[in-house]
Amino acid sequence: MADSFSKKENFKKKVQKAKEKAQKREERKTSNNKGKSLDDMLMYVDANGQLTSTPPDNTERAEIDLDNIQLGAAPIEAEEIRKTGIITFFSEKGYGFITEDKSKENVFFHSNNCTEMVKKGNKVSFEKERSPKGFSAVDIKLVK
Repeated sequence: MADSFSKKENFKKKVQKAKEKAQKREERKTSNNKGKSLDDMLMYVDANGQLTSTPPDNTERAEIDLDNIQLGAAPIEAEEIRKTGIITFFSEKGYGFITEDKSKENVFFHSNNCTEMVKKGNKVSFEKERSPKGFSAVDIKLVK
């Protein structure tokens, strides 16, 4: 029985795919990276941070002063310990808020942390302390 046209076409396609697959296999064998020497696999980083296969030129080496190397986090500039502000809110329950002069940030305080009697509108100096709910003012003194 004779094959139909579509069967012949499908058979031709199968044969062509098999040839292409064998050709690709041969290409992979010839361009194989296995068995290369260590020198062929090494890459270098140039001054711009790009990968290159050429080793760096050792004549243009910059001297590094080991005394200027700083490890760890950047140093924190010491900020002033005592801050000043104005009491903008004071409750009869004994708590209130101080608005800082420099940052205009509201800082919570309680009257237990005051060394003198304070009221709304007083100018005070204080120290900021981190509490579980944010910053709070401690060691509050009136500024005269």
